[in-house]
Amino acid sequence: MERRSSQVTQGVERAPHRSLFYALGYTEEELNRPLIGVVSAHSEIVPGHFHLDKIAEAVKAGIRMAGGTPIEVPAIGVCDGIAMGHIGMKYSLASRELIADSTETMALAHCFDGLVLVPNCDKIVPGMVMAAARINIPSIVCSGGPMLSGTYEGQEISLSKMFEQVGARKANLITDDQLLECELGACPGCGSCSGMYTANSMNCLCEAIGIALPGNGTIPAVYSARLQLAKHAGMKIMELVERNICPRDIINPASIRNALSVDMALGCSSNSVLHLLAISNEAGCPATLEMINELSAKVPNLCHLAPAGPHHMHELNAAGGLPAVMNQLLEGGYLDPGVITATGKTLGENVRGAVNKNPEVIRPLSNPYSETGGIAILWGNLAKDGCVVKRSAVAPEMLRHTGPARVFDSEEESIEAIFGGRIKDGDVVVIRYEGPKGGPGMREMLSPTSALAGMKLDKTVALITDGRFSGASRGASIGHIAPEAAVGGLIACVEEGDLIEIDIPASRINLLVDDAILEERRRHLVPREPNIKTGWLARYARLVGPANLGAVMQ
Repeated sequence: MERRSSQVTQGVERAPHRSLFYALGYTEEELNRPLIGVVSAHSEIVPGHFHLDKIAEAVKAGIRMAGGTPIEVPAIGVCDGIAMGHIGMKYSLASRELIADSTETMALAHCFDGLVLVPNCDKIVPGMVMAAARINIPSIVCSGGPMLSGTYEGQEISLSKMFEQVGARKANLITDDQLLECELGACPGCGSCSGMYTANSMNCLCEAIGIALPGNGTIPAVYSARLQLAKHAGMKIMELVERNICPRDIINPASIRNALSVDMALGCSSNSVLHLLAISNEAGCPATLEMINELSAKVPNLCHLAPAGPHHMHELNAAGGLPAVMNQLLEGGYLDPGVITATGKTLGENVRGAVNKNPEVIRPLSNPYSETGGIAILWGNLAKDGCVVKRSAVAPEMLRHTGPARVFDSEEESIEAIFGGRIKDGDVVVIRYEGPKGGPGMREMLSPTSALAGMKLDKTVALITDGRFSGASRGASIGHIAPEAAVGGLIACVEEGDLIEIDIPASRINLLVDDAILEERRRHLVPREPNIKTGWLARYARLVGPANLGAVMQ
């Protein structure tokens, strides 16, 4: 098979193209080898990306060792933690589409023979994988790895604890000195934040779906094994190019189901639903919310990492990582072992024989945290197209809850009410006009959920939104309400004091208001314009689709 790069390196007609490569310092020998794009999201604003220059260099070393020519190109990345709670968060999910589009652009404009994708954090990972599935040239993901956990008062902690301490300070449950101690200790160095938040969820799911090597999801950023993994990824892409194993060979209906099953076992971020829907859509095998609930009903939840429990990513790695989790799921009949992966082998070949070294971190199938998966999809009149909750992070007493609505038309309004002490036990906080179109950008609501947790209200107060939640959120936090308020979803008709019924085991969420009253409210509903009318977010608001389809551009 002719190399894709021949279009820019071979023949008389390409002499001008070669002259530009020579201007970059490439040699004739390098141009006669496969050209491999190394898409690096290195920056000095994201802790998970600060060290990606070192990861990219290791990838490039691996490519050269295996006979290829690496060419590094950049990608953007938003730090969700820094963007949280202000206008910056409107850009986070939207940036996923920019990353996918720019990765596609760089790969196809320059005729790369293969790609090594070097992301680490929340939207960068799915954005790059979406591009790989879309353009379908040999590709492999090599993430930067998780941060080590921090310490506070002698205990291991992660970023979610830091956000919760803000609520605790507002409620005078801790002092300024304690807040500062936590602030200085929560994030000890580079890497994606150390709980099972969105970044680590997606890096684990890349491994589960097969587009990353074993260890991608869990080897800590600061371990030498992470650099070794990067070198192996660089070497492995050369095999994938030679065998022409492409993303759509790896990402298919069976591997999507595998990834969703692993999602249930790990208790991943609810954002993983958005991203797996989007990735499967790009791969031409769209997943559905119904499929998620089907698997959630069958696959047990085996891990409780922060914020659902006390464990962190380095402990999951030490316990055997994803191979240990997947081998147990394989033994239980929950995975398809025959799918091809980026190792060039099948999933079954990759994980058979992997040992669970710590049954406290990875529960055995005989003793799961729950018989059902970590994610649940709810339906009802309030979410006729579905909504999402991280069931594994919900206290047992909040799995069923009925309470009065406390209605807010933005995240800022809800935060003011929570910190002002106006939210009481039993309330259901409703935050609307924060969906993909209405936000625009479907902001994460980590600040209000963390405030409630820090004020000890997470076991008595529910929160629902047409926006979404950080993987660091815990409690009865129900997001992705669809249809969203901005397109006339019923959440726009909720009034202060209305009773809302939440029944997570029954997959149900309903507004307990008479249909005739709701119809009258609909007649008087005034459409609202997105609150950003300039720049590329205005264009995003016009083109983005609903959350139940992955919030992809249409």
